[in-house]
Amino acid sequence: MTGADLRSARETMGLTQVAAARRWRVSQAYLSLMEQGRRAVSERVARLAVRTEPKLATGLRLSSTGTSAPNLEGLLGSLGYPGFAYLGHPKTVENPAVVVLAALQPSVVAARVTAALPWVFLQYPHLHWEWLVDQVKLVNRQNRLGFLVATARELAERRGDTTTRAVLGRVEAQLEDARLVKEGTLGRSLTDVEREHLRASRPAAAAHWNHLTNLQVDHLRYVS
Repeated sequence: MTGADLRSARETMGLTQVAAARRWRVSQAYLSLMEQGRRAVSERVARLAVRTEPKLATGLRLSSTGTSAPNLEGLLGSLGYPGFAYLGHPKTVENPAVVVLAALQPSVVAARVTAALPWVFLQYPHLHWEWLVDQVKLVNRQNRLGFLVATARELAERRGDTTTRAVLGRVEAQLEDARLVKEGTLGRSLTDVEREHLRASRPAAAAHWNHLTNLQVDHLRYVS
């Protein structure tokens, strides 16, 4: 997070430097130095600011090992996802790209977590895509990401959000070159009967990205 981001967060909250310094437990002088870029914004202050202005999360550090899967619902809630708002804010707030990577990695992941990811892409269209795409390739999750990005792009088209649609379209094209032949399930355990049924009934995007799922735009909540 830059000093300008921190200042923007403070001003959005309607806080003076004195009030913000008191809230974030730093001196007013030190807060001023951070906002001017003369001191790096500390991770603790960045996290406190993000809890009030979630979109600032894109300024948090990137780490491929910094997020544990058991807390995914709480982390998605801290990014503002309405479906997990009841969980409150965890002690740690992660960069949205880090949260997405953690949600894509497990062999088995709750459907409600997967369904939250298109919302993340719509809310944070300018997240660190280059880093995220590189990381998913390392763990062979590019098809999972590709399908979910395609779903979010369709939502952006329905909204008439041409800027977000263009961003997500570029990410899709980037992932297309790395598309895997291996069939995936979006982290679900399926019987042979379920697999055959989904092969016949899955949406076109799921077939393209070699995933056995019936997830589609009309099934998603909190994104209309």
